[in-house]
Amino acid sequence: MVKIDLITGFLGAGKTTFIRNYAEYLMRKGENIGILENDFGAVNVDMMLLQDLEGEHCELEMVSGGCDKDCHRRRFKTKLIAMGMCGYDRVLVEPSGVFDVDEFFDTLYEEPLDRFYEPGNVIALVDAGLEEDLSKEAKYLLASEVADAGCVLFSKCDEVSQEQLKATLSYLNQAMEQVHCKRRFTLDQILCKNWEDLEEADYKRLLNCEYRMEDYEKMHLEQGKMFDSLYYLNFSMDPDQLKTAVENMFRDPSCGKIFRIKGYIKKGENGWLELNATSREFSLKPAPKGQEVLIVIGENLSKE
Repeated sequence: MVKIDLITGFLGAGKTTFIRNYAEYLMRKGENIGILENDFGAVNVDMMLLQDLEGEHCELEMVSGGCDKDCHRRRFKTKLIAMGMCGYDRVLVEPSGVFDVDEFFDTLYEEPLDRFYEPGNVIALVDAGLEEDLSKEAKYLLASEVADAGCVLFSKCDEVSQEQLKATLSYLNQAMEQVHCKRRFTLDQILCKNWEDLEEADYKRLLNCEYRMEDYEKMHLEQGKMFDSLYYLNFSMDPDQLKTAVENMFRDPSCGKIFRIKGYIKKGENGWLELNATSREFSLKPAPKGQEVLIVIGENLSKE
């Protein structure tokens, strides 16, 4: 049976960057892997960020949105069935940052997926500088993403103080309490390193972390009501103007609660710049390929 790992985490936690490092480690070990980008959005920017991994030992697949939730689940299952017959040693699934982890296990227990796959590891990423003013719904998602994780990683640890690390840990445990989950975390249980600094022992810990089945109180979240993604296609803007606009959007409450902004803009005739922004960071760097699109992800967003 094919091992299948779920790499989950809240918006902006760095899942795609982590998957790059994790996938490269697995390929160095000689594993043939498939990566499935599973996003509700109509344009899958994260898959474009991983294109250079494709080769003899790694293939990329995606499930994109543009449909209702039930349709999206059917597409997810269909894609996994096809990947289950490709001879991979392991499949890595990166879901949307707005994702209920129980859906992952529910899908794997359905026929014929229960004959193709066995759950491997659930790895959850949390931004070490996580904002502490999340809505009740966002805190629920945070808790649901870490509740069953075999290993929790704090990302961007070098950007925050020890006091902030402790505050994030406390907030994470508050989220667990909100959903009436008995699980609690301590700092020594968290893997807190930059992805580039992960060593052989760290990767072995991740490869053997497996998952847990914790009980917690479910909350019904209707996709597109609280959490949403806005798409601006054929998007073009001067880089300096874009930086100013993005920073203003995060500060302006009339835009809604923005968690992440990502996309690409053209640089000259054939070049591309990749945008990745949260309320704490702005990155605009060269990319080999792209698509003229800006994606804004958050709660109660105003497209205007």
